[in-house]
Amino acid sequence: MKFAIIGATGNVGRKTIDLLEKSNLNVDELFLVASKKSAGQKIKFKSQDQTVISLENFDFDKADITFFAAGSSVAEQYVKEASKKTIVIDNSKYFRMNKDVPLIVPEVNPEDIKNHKNIIANPNCSTIQMVLALKPLHKNFNIKRVIVSTYQAVSGAGKAAMDELISQTQDFLDKKKIKPENFTKQIAFNLIPHIDVFVEDGYTKEEWKMENETKKILGENIKVSATCVRVPVITSHSESVNVEFDRNYNIDEVKKILSETPGCKLVDEHADGGYITPLEAQDDFKTYISRVRKDRSNEKAINMWIVSDNLLKGAALNSVQIAETLIKYGIK
Repeated sequence: MKFAIIGATGNVGRKTIDLLEKSNLNVDELFLVASKKSAGQKIKFKSQDQTVISLENFDFDKADITFFAAGSSVAEQYVKEASKKTIVIDNSKYFRMNKDVPLIVPEVNPEDIKNHKNIIANPNCSTIQMVLALKPLHKNFNIKRVIVSTYQAVSGAGKAAMDELISQTQDFLDKKKIKPENFTKQIAFNLIPHIDVFVEDGYTKEEWKMENETKKILGENIKVSATCVRVPVITSHSESVNVEFDRNYNIDEVKKILSETPGCKLVDEHADGGYITPLEAQDDFKTYISRVRKDRSNEKAINMWIVSDNLLKGAALNSVQIAETLIKYGIK
């Protein structure tokens, strides 16, 4: 099969290249596509130098499946036309809530992929890791309500944000004046309770995405309340999640279910270090679940801690798994 990656020189694009090289997909040809300023760059794929092609000059008819990893403005401009010639897997937020576009996490709702019309959306990174853990719990206990607070790494905002955290950290240590550029406030040694733009009722777009994407993937009856926070971590998002069920539960049964959840690993020891942190989840395909415990204020609720590499399962890995699912179902 022939594949293309739009935004091949960015964080997610480069991760997608690496994952395609390691995957079981038969990649007969790979087209690396980016903006005019990146055209002509060389990127290795399977030990061979590939030349980056300008998006403006790319013919989408050359690819069977095209990964878009270039943001909403690019998706808005190019995806619909591209989908007339290739199956598009889009990482941006642009198509996620479109009723005609399936929003897919392969371990959670693979059957929804059959409804695609040449466009498939990759959910928000913070949504993906949460619904991985929620799906089997919803199946067994029927989730009524979810309250989540996120601790999101700066890589979710792109390379410039990552560079800013590093430079601000050095400036802080050198006692230099810090001027935020990619964030609303200083990110080094700080937390910012603001991701994406503000929407109605004081929520941010990131919080809105978590609520509505979860409903689209798992079911409209689940109530979700999110608070999303940017933290001074390079890679891997963390989430503190409170889940309320319709009925009582057995905590040992909950842990057993989570320990058998596809794509996840339960690390939950009641001892120093018996949990997973963002640093440990970096470059790992698994989504980690820790600190699973009863909510003492609500006999039908539990608390848990979820950590995942936002550039892998939160973006590139999920996209490649969507492509694998497409081929598994024989969908063209």
